[in-house]
Amino acid sequence: MDWILIGSVLFLAFLGILELFAIVQNNPEMSIVFTKQLVSLFIGVSVMFAIAFFDYRFFKNNSYAAIIFYVLSLFVLISLFFIGSDIRGASAWIKVGFFSIEPVEFTKIALIILFAKYFSQRHVEMHRFSNIIVSGIYLALPLILVLMQPDLGSAIIILGIWIFMMLVSGISKKHLLILALLGILVFSFAWTSVFLPYQKDRIMTFLNPYNDPQGAGYNVIQSMIAIGDGGFFGKGLGSGSQVQFGFLPEAHTDFMFASVAEEFGFLGVIIIFSLLSIIMYRIIKTAIFAENNFARLFCVGVASWIFVQIIINAGMNLGIMPVTGITFPFLSYGGSSLLSLFIALGLIQSIKLRS
Repeated sequence: MDWILIGSVLFLAFLGILELFAIVQNNPEMSIVFTKQLVSLFIGVSVMFAIAFFDYRFFKNNSYAAIIFYVLSLFVLISLFFIGSDIRGASAWIKVGFFSIEPVEFTKIALIILFAKYFSQRHVEMHRFSNIIVSGIYLALPLILVLMQPDLGSAIIILGIWIFMMLVSGISKKHLLILALLGILVFSFAWTSVFLPYQKDRIMTFLNPYNDPQGAGYNVIQSMIAIGDGGFFGKGLGSGSQVQFGFLPEAHTDFMFASVAEEFGFLGVIIIFSLLSIIMYRIIKTAIFAENNFARLFCVGVASWIFVQIIINAGMNLGIMPVTGITFPFLSYGGSSLLSLFIALGLIQSIKLRS
């Protein structure tokens, strides 16, 4: 197995657990959050090792398996409109006893498997626009369901996965330009007919959060203050004023990056991005040495998922991206996010073992 990849991921997850522990010490009512994250981490690591011994070529050699996984993920997304729990304005979770499960996180895996299967079978025919249209239909179904929840952040990640996997598959520059123009048209339509007022406020606020410092811009302003307050070495674990006194909203989820930056400083940020660089490098290295295009494309899909999510989350913490309510990979609290990422890493270990 790739123990460097495993070690880097566990180190990053441990840093998140450590920061979460500090947050809970000053907010005892959040102790359940710490317990859930520990349980999720244990389950995630266990599942990763179990899946590593599963032969990933089952999905490569069985088209029906990839399609069934994809269709099941669609049914679960549809079920959210009937049994979903409303949290922070989005019906994106299903309550299962102790936990709240976010199905879209597992939909990302289903889409990566499906796209890897589809593009690997047609990589010599990617010059045909019809292949892009068919893959776009596969994308559109879950994308529409996710936007209806509404969950703009996850929709952007899903879109990013599709784009990166197409680029690696060999899409022509002409088709890329056509897609860019279509994207502008779709965004214009969504802005006028799909996006809710609060989503528009979030998108506009990042341009100048001080236009509404007590409203839509509050979270971003507090996040930037927390990051600047940390200096180089940080204020110390459990000593960040923005985090511990409750000025920074969602310090354990959306703004966990800012929490770590305040208490561990710029040095902590360097450690985070060093670990992420190692993780990305090891995934891409696995892709390079993989035995077939399906495996390579799957690795690229997972790498693009992590990359896009990092860019969006770190960007919104720094005030250069709209706040879209997504977690920082491996670092933030979020059981479904953590578990889905470990499932994906388990399949990457399976590829590594069989390369």
